Amino acid sequence: MIFKIVTLFLVAMGVLAMFGKLKVPGAKTIADKRCPKCKRFRIGKGPCPCKTKG
Repeated sequence: MIFKIVTLFLVAMGVLAMFGKLKVPGAKTIADKRCPKCKRFRIGKGPCPCKTKG
């Protein structure tokens, strides 16, 4: 009985590890929308507010 529980636990951990390694589609485009200087999201096509402050 204990062997079954341990085996199921290890299988479940392996499945979770496989899901953890998956890449999220569109993650690169989300990263491209961040300002390289302050790491905030840029909204629209204008410059980031950190560049307009001076």
